[in-house]
Amino acid sequence: MVLPEVEAALAEIPGVRSVVLFGVETHVCIQQTALELVGRGIEVHIVADATSSRSMMDRMFALERLARTGIIVTTSEAVLLQLVADKDHPKFKEVQNLIKASAPESGLLSKV
Repeated sequence: MVLPEVEAALAEIPGVRSVVLFGVETHVCIQQTALELVGRGIEVHIVADATSSRSMMDRMFALERLARTGIIVTTSEAVLLQLVADKDHPKFKEVQNLIKASAPESGLLSKV
């Protein structure tokens, strides 16, 4: 679902090699967007604990399918730490404080 607005945003950032996706309807919007971006040669990371679907079954099957297609299924903590890289980043302490807060239950572990 790379809509014209997304197309325009991608065009404004030359050399985009990877994107991070999160949102609702993992099995529809996120999945279609991810597959289309991969088809364009862009590396896609999906934040599993920041996605949802009407049903857990749809969500889990979508995440599994996406992982099998080479899309990186990850967590919000992993993405945040990857973005700041290390303790020398000026925002590291802020990000660390976000991570220290208890994460809400996403329902994903009960289905593994």
